[in-house]
Amino acid sequence: MADRLAASTNSYHGYSLEEALSGIAAAGFKSVELASVPGWTEHLLRDADDAEVGRVKDLLAQHGLEPVSLSGHSDLVTDDGVAQFRKALRLCRAFGVGMVTTSTGGHDASSAGSLDEQREAFLERIGPLADEAAADGITICLETHGGLLATGAMSAELIRRIDKPNIGINYDAGNVIFYGDTRPEGDLIRSVDLVKHLHVKDQIGGVGVWNFPTVGTGEVDYPALFDTLEKAGFAGPCSVEVEFQGEPVPPLAEVDAAMAESYRYVRRFVPEP
Repeated sequence: MADRLAASTNSYHGYSLEEALSGIAAAGFKSVELASVPGWTEHLLRDADDAEVGRVKDLLAQHGLEPVSLSGHSDLVTDDGVAQFRKALRLCRAFGVGMVTTSTGGHDASSAGSLDEQREAFLERIGPLADEAAADGITICLETHGGLLATGAMSAELIRRIDKPNIGINYDAGNVIFYGDTRPEGDLIRSVDLVKHLHVKDQIGGVGVWNFPTVGTGEVDYPALFDTLEKAGFAGPCSVEVEFQGEPVPPLAEVDAAMAESYRYVRRFVPEP
């Protein structure tokens, strides 16, 4: 059984996959969320061939890490974005990963058109993708990442319209504050029944402030959030993501230290298997 406590390689934005996996393993993690986000953090290339997939599998094995999810953000309001997401599904199959995270728009949720236009374009495209993913036992997790998914409550409303059992929320508390100007402690209660994945990301400074520090040192009330999740019976991956204060990224030693401290903090909420 895989450890539910994982680390996102996106925490090592600006560093190589080898550096990310080394630091993640040294911090104590046994599970990992691989980042495949073109234009942002693409530790796993969308067009990875068999040789590259094999190389990454070897790296994971060397560090004793098991991939449990893929960060495969794609612009699902466009046909090109759908094609990119199908590549992410291919990677999930190649690595035996059962969860893939995306948003409705691209990584920055800045797709053209109004939110109403984006919603309709997304709803036209998501159904077939959900069915394709379901055929391979893959769950699509829509991340609270601004736009149509700015909060858990908004995400839950959209997912209920889709009405597919293998679509849920990847709840990111830091993003709910940053993009949605909403406190996650109350918002999570309104969407917890649809949460299938958790990004354990802290935040300081409120809406629009890019400050995502070591987990447990920010303003998110994680004891309250984990209490809500436990009462709801949540049993999905909990992936630590630290994004600091943007670019330039901190020195590698500081990233490693933040991941180790975050692991120690979150471990008390997520028991070892």
